[in-house]
Amino acid sequence: MILDLQRKVKFDLATVRAFAEALPENIDEAKASVFGVAFVSDRRMKELNSTFRGKDSTTDVLSFPNKPEAFEPDTKNLGDIVISAEQAAKQAAENGLSLETEIKQLILHGVLHLCGYDHETDNGEMNALELELRDKLRI
Repeated sequence: MILDLQRKVKFDLATVRAFAEALPENIDEAKASVFGVAFVSDRRMKELNSTFRGKDSTTDVLSFPNKPEAFEPDTKNLGDIVISAEQAAKQAAENGLSLETEIKQLILHGVLHLCGYDHETDNGEMNALELELRDKLRI
């Protein structure tokens, strides 16, 4: 499920949805799984980043892995990703990418976190896989 909960940044939701729906089949740990994506404003992202990471600033993407042990097990639901549409637009401009391509890269990054990868602790494993998948998916 993809929810656009912000009003400032317009993008091709159908293109993003098609990418998100096809992505799990390209990642071994995500095959036959689903995840949610919510697009929010910078203001809301700052609130979420403060609440869940203790950082009083906005960020581009946050991932919230499903914790099946806390509820009924649902191994097909990886969790949810929240993306700041404003940060995505800013980064797309800085990197010379279309907004949709930047969003696809953020979704990929978020899904890898949902699968348990952590670029802050894994000695480059997540970054290498992310670059490999960007090339494979042409994003």
